[in-house]
Amino acid sequence: MRVWTHRVVSVQRELFDMDQVAEGMAYLEDRSIVHRDLAARNILVGDDLVCKVADFGLARIIRDSVYTASRNTKIPVRWTAPEAALHQRFSVKSDVWSFGVLLYEMMSRGKMPYEGTAARLSVRCPSNIYRIMIDCWAIEPSKRPSFHALHSQLDSIYAKIYFKTVEV
Repeated sequence: MRVWTHRVVSVQRELFDMDQVAEGMAYLEDRSIVHRDLAARNILVGDDLVCKVADFGLARIIRDSVYTASRNTKIPVRWTAPEAALHQRFSVKSDVWSFGVLLYEMMSRGKMPYEGTAARLSVRCPSNIYRIMIDCWAIEPSKRPSFHALHSQLDSIYAKIYFKTVEV
């Protein structure tokens, strides 16, 4: 395995990678595991181009759908949902927020959302992907999609792009 590094890749490839991350996070969601540190630095890409979610140092198994951390817990603020940053309340939905930031990082080639301006992307980001990001950043956690829904959406978008570019 090697760490995801800055590389120029197509939107199609980025979607394939993000779909794999969503699938991995859906696996964690099914097991009531909150990662709490989902970011590009914690995605490994194998020689076979399979993406793996890594670094479970902050991960927790949750009960009652929410894990409340102590006030002294250090968290990656730039990727952290408002309820987690303000009240130390982590859930699968706070990981979904982080996934939206990760998706933005991928589509903008390493930029962070809201670097002094509104979260705007270049024309290389399809509008349906941007819509997914916005859904991930819903202020109310219950309004954010599940990782299963994200995987399904990304898989569908990827298939449309893939079959449009591959001659049969």
